[in-house]
Amino acid sequence: MKRILCGAAAILISTAAFLPAQAMAQSYSVIVRNAPPPPRQEVVPAPRRGYEWAPGYWNVSGNKHKWTAGHWERVRVGQRYQHPEWQQTNNGWRLNRGGWQRNAPAANGPRGDRDGDGVPNRVDSAPNNPYRR
Repeated sequence: MKRILCGAAAILISTAAFLPAQAMAQSYSVIVRNAPPPPRQEVVPAPRRGYEWAPGYWNVSGNKHKWTAGHWERVRVGQRYQHPEWQQTNNGWRLNRGGWQRNAPAANGPRGDRDGDGVPNRVDSAPNNPYRR
């Protein structure tokens, strides 16, 4: 029995190590010396309600560029999806992997969107809900 549990734990740990970067929903950047290849042409599927298309991009794996195909991201209320992008800097090429970021506060101040969910108070059914952030 102990052998089975140890084997199952090893499988779970090794599977978690191979989760794609998009699933982590974090925004961070990487700098490399060589420029990425030109973006590949992808066929963008028809729009899906409640989802945003995240286009494919050249990711970095070790010293090589590796294509990461586009995929659907479920829309998050009060947030926007920042697409991955490459920028040339003095030190080389920077990959900003993007991810979900909170929307800026409403232009009319904190009273316009008290709970920060991106829905104006005048149309929000629960404008003071602290769990919606």
